[in-house]
Amino acid sequence: MSIEVCNESGVPVDESLVASVARFSLDAMHVNPAAELSILVVTEEVMSELHERWMDEPGPTDVLSFPMDELVEESRRPDAPETGPALLGDIVLCPDFAKAQARKAGHSLADEMHLLTVHGVLHLLGYDHAEPEQEREMFGLQAKLLSDWQTARRQAAAQAARHRSDSAVLGTAGLEDP
Repeated sequence: MSIEVCNESGVPVDESLVASVARFSLDAMHVNPAAELSILVVTEEVMSELHERWMDEPGPTDVLSFPMDELVEESRRPDAPETGPALLGDIVLCPDFAKAQARKAGHSLADEMHLLTVHGVLHLLGYDHAEPEQEREMFGLQAKLLSDWQTARRQAAAQAARHRSDSAVLGTAGLEDP
């Protein structure tokens, strides 16, 4: 899976973790591993322009998703070849706007950016929250994906710590491979 993250916001964002949560979510949703995703992190000014242009709403927002039209079944000709690996679309994140949401939710900006990334991925995959039932489904899936990713990260960190500890013990005993 190819995921490109470009931070043009001026706000420090751990791009590798944003890509990691996106990759985890796409894998969990069984998206073709050869698919491509672009994530752009922008200023409030840029987000305001995008929000007004594409959603016809004033001011900035936290996340926008732009799915590629050729992935939508209804937009394809009946005789078109099966869609294979393709560009899923673009996710645009605005950390300056998300800061207040993070404070209100009682977590870090990084946590909010991860949540918004999962939210954006789900929108690219066709999920929406316009109706109460859709909202329950999307937000429930969003919470599960985020929780599962956090658990996987903690387990990987614990395993890496065990490996470092084991290597140190083996090295001290002269048993570690050169």
